[in-house]
Amino acid sequence: MTTQLLGFVLLLFSTIIIQSHSSSPTTSPIKLPTPAVVTLSVSDYGAHGDGVHYDTHHIQSTIDACSATSAATCHVVFPPGTYLTATLFLKSGVILNIQRGAKLLGGTKLEDYPSEQSRWYVVVAEDATDVGITGGGEIDGQGLEFVERFDERKNVMVSWNRTGACFDDECRPRLVGFLRCRNVRVWNVSLTQPAYWCLHIVKCENTSIQDVSIYGDFNTPNNDGIDIEDSNNTVITRCNIDTGDDAICPKTSTAPLYNLTATNCWIRTKSSAIKLGSASWFEFKGLVFDNITIVDSHRGLALQIRDGGNVSDITFSNINISTRYYDPLWWGRAEPIYVTTCPRHKHYTAGSISNVQFINITAKSENGVFLSGSSGVPLCNLKFLNVDLTYTRWTNYRDGLVDYRPGCQELVNHSAAGMILEHIQGLVVENVNMRWSEDNSRRWNNPLDFRPSTVNNISLLNFHSGLTVEDFSYLGNEIGFMGNKF
Repeated sequence: MTTQLLGFVLLLFSTIIIQSHSSSPTTSPIKLPTPAVVTLSVSDYGAHGDGVHYDTHHIQSTIDACSATSAATCHVVFPPGTYLTATLFLKSGVILNIQRGAKLLGGTKLEDYPSEQSRWYVVVAEDATDVGITGGGEIDGQGLEFVERFDERKNVMVSWNRTGACFDDECRPRLVGFLRCRNVRVWNVSLTQPAYWCLHIVKCENTSIQDVSIYGDFNTPNNDGIDIEDSNNTVITRCNIDTGDDAICPKTSTAPLYNLTATNCWIRTKSSAIKLGSASWFEFKGLVFDNITIVDSHRGLALQIRDGGNVSDITFSNINISTRYYDPLWWGRAEPIYVTTCPRHKHYTAGSISNVQFINITAKSENGVFLSGSSGVPLCNLKFLNVDLTYTRWTNYRDGLVDYRPGCQELVNHSAAGMILEHIQGLVVENVNMRWSEDNSRRWNNPLDFRPSTVNNISLLNFHSGLTVEDFSYLGNEIGFMGNKF
């Protein structure tokens, strides 16, 4: 290469280097990385937080602005205060961060909610991804404002069917709903006084509910704690649920439900603490409930299958149960364990229940275990392993009733027994201890009640039944104390 040509090449290379570092307007700006988390305060968007003026527009504007950012996650922050609102629509990538001392207060008027009853929630997310609620604060549905008449047996509730907005007696708004969402997280928040269902998960994938406290009025019907409907891959842990109706309630209305795990929870309810159903048109499979305390409840662990869906591979383990009688207006007759399948109506088909196991269960109850399949569709392969059952009475409500509700045979007269068995094919009872309080009425005189013609293939190994000398006079007070202490 000649000296002139070499010089030209060096000059050209130097020019390229200089141009690449120039600040020419034609040069593309350097893009800085987007923050992983952005926070926007509802106060900056005009929210009053006085509990008097509606803050719906200001909060929704904050949510919309948060969703429009390019951040992976955006937190809508509620500083301490009370924020009255109509329905709020949560969007993808947005977390409601309700700080400790802040309360989101649901409106109580029909016009506070959308025209479609299926969207009646104080907070709802529809078809969203990476969405949730946290912060240590509270969402309050003002459920007591929906009580038309207080009743010691069961409150009479306002129903908006009178307005023509709906056509049943459960026409009241839910508190929080996630509909058709992915990657839902609800943690470190209190959900209180729902007028109807509290936390509703519908057709969702990958949901985490953690360190959530739920409180509903004890005499309000239908104020379920957590309803998991047609959803898969759900984890519930370290939750405290104290409410009038079912506490944790998986349902299958339009699709199956797979892979639900609930652990380390405390539950008090005037209905079922854990209940599969009664909406049960599709399959339940792969459910685990572990390390749960149930106190002062009308029913403990319940499978209430009425619509033809099949149930299999369910495990209940390390659970401490106390169940008692309440007024018969509420479903449940103090059964610590209740496994039933029957057609809701005569034109329905009974669903099957198989491969259900109860491991390391301790119960103190006013009534016995009830296991009932249907003619032609027996319960199959049930296992009771390391179960301790203690039966006594401490309320004055009537006993001697078997509760098949809803549908089937309703309430039926039947003497008490340690276990009532109907239509079963395959039952293993191993290391089960059944103890009875001494009672002059002799109501506790039948450990196992069944007709051999409907119950087959039973295995009893280390099954014990006998009187207990323990004094249960303190039990009613102890349960209340436990509920407050937890």
